[in-house]
Amino acid sequence: MVETRAYVGPEEAQFGDYVALLKPRVMSLVVFTAFVGLWIAPGHPDPFIAFCSVLFIAIGGGASGALNMWYDADIDAVMRRTQSRPVPAGRVTPQEALGLGIALSILSVMMLGLTANWFAAGFLAFTIFFYAVVYTIWLKRSTPQNIVIGGAAGAFPAMVGWACSTGSISLESLLMFALVFFWTPPHFWALALFMNNDYTKAGVPMLTVTHGRRSARRHIFAYTLVLAPFALWLGVTSVGGPLYLAVSVVLNAMFIWGGWQIMRRDETAAEGDGYRVEKRYFRFSLYYTFLHFLALLVQHAMGGW
Repeated sequence: MVETRAYVGPEEAQFGDYVALLKPRVMSLVVFTAFVGLWIAPGHPDPFIAFCSVLFIAIGGGASGALNMWYDADIDAVMRRTQSRPVPAGRVTPQEALGLGIALSILSVMMLGLTANWFAAGFLAFTIFFYAVVYTIWLKRSTPQNIVIGGAAGAFPAMVGWACSTGSISLESLLMFALVFFWTPPHFWALALFMNNDYTKAGVPMLTVTHGRRSARRHIFAYTLVLAPFALWLGVTSVGGPLYLAVSVVLNAMFIWGGWQIMRRDETAAEGDGYRVEKRYFRFSLYYTFLHFLALLVQHAMGGW
């Protein structure tokens, strides 16, 4: 663990600081995938139950964010990208972040069980545990495979949403999981390429730190090739259709081409131009997942195969 003083207060916390603890920007895509999983599943609940289910999944996601900020306050204080977060900036104490995370975890799981079903609630509880304990406490600081295995935490919510409607797991929900799971490493490794100094200072063993940027570039391209078949496979299931399949073909072609460009980059050139290619690829990766799930939603409204 990095030796640094995580909480540097005192500063008076504002309401927005407690909202920031929940990582609303990071969790927004997670909540959207959960909503899509819930809505396109067979036998989806009435709109009020659906709204409440998504709300409690969102609260559970926020709880994970608060627990992450509690444990990672020391390395957040070192990294330029995260120094202004409420705990390292001294506006919220680590104890407050921990307390909020635990309280919201219990609230979200209990209320989802009462609103939807207890299978979905148990799945949400496991998702929170996986992100807070398996990824944040164990994997993140111990292995360069941190984001590979830990990426499951961001991939589970689509399955949780599906479980809210069906009380079960299916091929469709597993493929939605795979779409997010195999997208996560190239997404974060692209970020790590131009934020590598931060991860090095914080002692986080990202692949770019432990194996170098060149290895990370090759891994990014390899994962785009692994990802594409799962994304396309989803298009020929009961939730897919011609619109989704067309969107997926275009997005995966662009994602693979971007990964190829990154792999072929000269490291000296990358330093010289400020990592424009990597930053552009990272931004596109945000749209990649959002547009896939949006296409599923529109395809559902239009009717599938």
